[in-house]
Amino acid sequence: MPFPSSPRALSGPRRRTLLAVGPAALALAGCTAGGEGPGAPEDGPSAAERRARARAARDSEGLVERYDAVIAAHPGLAERLRPLREEAVRHAQAFGGGPGRKPSPSPSSPSPSAPSSAAAVPDDDKDALAALAAAERELADRRAKTLLDVPGELARLLASVAAAGAAHVYLLTEGGA
Repeated sequence: MPFPSSPRALSGPRRRTLLAVGPAALALAGCTAGGEGPGAPEDGPSAAERRARARAARDSEGLVERYDAVIAAHPGLAERLRPLREEAVRHAQAFGGGPGRKPSPSPSSPSPSAPSSAAAVPDDDKDALAALAAAERELADRRAKTLLDVPGELARLLASVAAAGAAHVYLLTEGGA
């Protein structure tokens, strides 16, 4: 009488084979996930993307300068504004700027959100907060429009920072940051 076939006898690779080959296949796929040659798009950011990042970093740095000016003129608002200012610093860093690493200014495209050294801070706390909210709103709107012109990862970063800027507008105007 023949022995019945074991329920374990399945066709296909065994678990040990998969466990041995799986990590090697993943490592090989990870090593070859880039482009096909030195001119592949994944080799690095394009010149347009670098310019967009530099501008976004300058814009965030300009916003930090606005926060600094308001905090200097209205020390009573410092505690309220400090978390929003710190977010603006992190945004500048995410775009490649930030403390000790200012992107080189582009003479052909000055940043409209960057304040001049003579930018006046309103005397009233409420007006100063409104001016900051207006700067945040303008920058968030401009970043949202830029999304269509930049590649995926930068577009996602711009969208995230624009959303944070919109939240800052709310906190500066209605939310009582």
